[in-house]
Amino acid sequence: MRGVVFDGKRAEVVDDLDVRDPGPGEVRVAVSAAGLCHSDLSVMDGTIPFPVPVVLGHEGAGVVEEVGAGVRHVRPGDHVALSTLANCGACADCDRGRPTMCRRAIGRPTRPFSRGGREVFQFAANSAFAEKTVVKAVQAVRIPKDIPLTSAALIGCGVLTGVGAVLNRARVDRGDGVVVIGAGGIGLNVVQGARIAGATRIVAVDANPEKEAVARRFGATHFLTSVEGVRDILPTGADHAFECVGRVELIRQAIDLLDRRGQAVLLGVPAATAEASFLVSSLYLDKSILGCRYGSSRPQRDIALYADLYREGRLLLDELVTATYPMEDFAKAAEDAGEGRVARAVLTF
Repeated sequence: MRGVVFDGKRAEVVDDLDVRDPGPGEVRVAVSAAGLCHSDLSVMDGTIPFPVPVVLGHEGAGVVEEVGAGVRHVRPGDHVALSTLANCGACADCDRGRPTMCRRAIGRPTRPFSRGGREVFQFAANSAFAEKTVVKAVQAVRIPKDIPLTSAALIGCGVLTGVGAVLNRARVDRGDGVVVIGAGGIGLNVVQGARIAGATRIVAVDANPEKEAVARRFGATHFLTSVEGVRDILPTGADHAFECVGRVELIRQAIDLLDRRGQAVLLGVPAATAEASFLVSSLYLDKSILGCRYGSSRPQRDIALYADLYREGRLLLDELVTATYPMEDFAKAAEDAGEGRVARAVLTF
């Protein structure tokens, strides 16, 4: 079968990839569409270290092909969105409703794929850039069949991360003032999460002025090309500032923009060794700096919620898909995404 394999130097589409059958508690999914997320590009440029060779992709949707022993919540033929959380469901963190903190789901890459007799790693417990993948059953969330799979694919990462950061981690409330630095795929989902939460002033900041129209479509009340004008809109500062780019100087700007009791939420991913600075004295007015993994999500609950919000017209998905590419055009999709020419590139199978 076909898939996108990164060997440590380059990513290429191959046609000699194999995937094993699902074991107990696992599901094999025929992938229909997969979003190209910045995290995939970060593996390719070394920002996110990952063992190779690896099948890339982690934001996908498709149709259940086969289930392993003990799987009851999905069956062959079901449409599913895939999450990256291969959480165990039995540890203390899972039991407390914090699957993103499951220690058995972090830093334990598996190798369900093979190529020419050599095992190939799975990225983010998912590897959606393959015609078929095997995931833990908890990662496959059934969705209504009337949701286009090209749109549903984006729920599993961009929506869970961006909207989840607003609703689950920051807990934005009605009337709050929100600043979103970076209007890419994650940032747009933060914007619409803030809109859904009832924020009244949502300031999107992006150096590219061409992103204004789409940012306003998703719910931004204001758009700026730098943070310099934020205080004109929010004179006392922001209740919440989300950094969605992954640059330390922007992290500092997010912190400096906070009002009393404000929260800076870090979603962008800089290099693993990057260090950021801030004025310690600026935090004593009950300000907070919050890390956020995967939108602090509970995928089995949240994906179903977001699917309902989409069907009600409150959550935008189709508008996120700014370009679709057949798998053979992966290089072009990666270039367009890396240059910021598209909010979200989606590979189709």
